[in-house]
Amino acid sequence: MTAASLLLPRAPTLRAAVARLGPALALVLVIAVFALLTDAPARYLSPFNLRIVLTQTVIVALGAIGMTLIIIGGGIDLSVGATIALTGVVAALAIGAGWPPALAVVAAVLAGGLVGLGNGLLITGLRVVPFIATLGMLGIARGIAKWLAHEQTVNVPSTWVNDLLVTFPRQAWMVLPPGVWITLALAVLTATVLRRTVFGRRVFALGSNELAARACGIATERLKLTIYGSAGLFFGLAGIMQLSRLRQGDPTVAIGTELDIIAAVVIGGGSLQGGEGSVFGSVVGALIMAFLRNGCQQMGWPNYIQEIIIGAIIVLAVALDRLRAGWSTP
Repeated sequence: MTAASLLLPRAPTLRAAVARLGPALALVLVIAVFALLTDAPARYLSPFNLRIVLTQTVIVALGAIGMTLIIIGGGIDLSVGATIALTGVVAALAIGAGWPPALAVVAAVLAGGLVGLGNGLLITGLRVVPFIATLGMLGIARGIAKWLAHEQTVNVPSTWVNDLLVTFPRQAWMVLPPGVWITLALAVLTATVLRRTVFGRRVFALGSNELAARACGIATERLKLTIYGSAGLFFGLAGIMQLSRLRQGDPTVAIGTELDIIAAVVIGGGSLQGGEGSVFGSVVGALIMAFLRNGCQQMGWPNYIQEIIIGAIIVLAVALDRLRAGWSTP
């Protein structure tokens, strides 16, 4: 394989088709299993419960879209949960200070972008490996969130931001919460960018072989900054959704959310070695996580059982990632 060939779309193969359909089949399997296990399958599959699941998926799905960019590019970000908490606090403080809600939302999203850009600078400027750089940023972002909020929750007055994740929107014609439609629109847009633009091909090339990508003339350091900064914007928007869900900014929220987000990407076909993944698969992975949690709740299982199941799925997803990597090795 030549360096230039990394910039060309890969030819579709049977293995690629199976990998693309695998997450969707897993989602159908999870839904079918819990529908059979619950005492009331009709309630589990009811439109009301589906609305609840879709609403619960939004935060992880937005994070998974941003994480897809990072993982395809060969990186990782462990600071997602802290970024969500920080941006939620920023938005809550801005709204509480009398800022227009739209301006508060923009400020929070940009704050997420700055955190992502900080990760990128640590990785490219100081040559710190992504795992360590983002682990350090996790503590920094969480600490800043607690400092800004004075280590307490920040209540916000009622605005349209609070309606982004309501199960039943005020406008009945919307059917689903605005946050769900925003997530779907951003998923389609990001998928199109990844698959149909030069930037997207460069992201895949970076994750597949950074040295070859650099040999092709790609400014890999600048590309990493763009990837982490763009992903941070998605994490900032996820923080807005978290604020809408809780109706307050909480600096201690979203602890461990990064695990759900990374698991969603890997379950959806993303490879931790870089160069593979899709927005569609990541969103389906987020849905799988949401249906699993919802099914456990419907069954009345205690929280620790849910955590054990989710942890086992994360391990299984990473094991399958390694297995896929072994299959692709000649």
